[in-house]
Amino acid sequence: MSYKRYSLEFKTDVLLAYEKRECTVKELCTYFNINEDSLSEWMKLYEKYGIEGLQRSTTWKPYSKALKEAAVNDYLSGEYSQRDLVEKYEISSRSVLQRWINHYTSHRELKDTSKGRTSSMAKGRKTTWDERIQIVLECLKNGKDYQKAASTHQVSYQQVYQWVKKYEDGGDEALKDKRGHKKEEDQLTPEDKANLRMKALERENDRLRAELLFIKKLEEIERRRK
Repeated sequence: MSYKRYSLEFKTDVLLAYEKRECTVKELCTYFNINEDSLSEWMKLYEKYGIEGLQRSTTWKPYSKALKEAAVNDYLSGEYSQRDLVEKYEISSRSVLQRWINHYTSHRELKDTSKGRTSSMAKGRKTTWDERIQIVLECLKNGKDYQKAASTHQVSYQQVYQWVKKYEDGGDEALKDKRGHKKEEDQLTPEDKANLRMKALERENDRLRAELLFIKKLEEIERRRK
């Protein structure tokens, strides 16, 4: 079975059309030339992960050998459908699972995804606080394209993903490497602390501008669809 690759813009168009549809699901899928399984999969990913979820099928994600074998064995047991397993193991797409199944049934060993990947994907590097903030803001501006940010700045996919999550939870302060720095921070003067607060506000404004740009991009997609 062959699987097509769909862009983020196309998936967004389909989901917007689904939300405002005045036809049956079958007619909608026929119009966009997709199957109902794909539509269902995109809806679940969007509901669970937002826009990031719609990128999962085209964004590299690491999987352990144990997870791959568990997913394949569950499928071969006949107790689960591919759709069930994609959701259960949080696999990026059915095509990824199908490749594992084909690999396994061809008597080839399943391996950790990280093996054989480029250094920017498999290994990280030391970064400064300012670098991490810059990388996160660029990633948010590009709709959380983790792999693009990792390749551009020669860091790992995992690093970018973790930095974005930390930033969303706690702002730029959450991106500090606090190991061994507690005493140093306690010794800051009131002026130093005020400067840090000003920089934090500036970076928060940068984050909001990045998110606004991405929202405008989605709105433009919707306008073109009308």
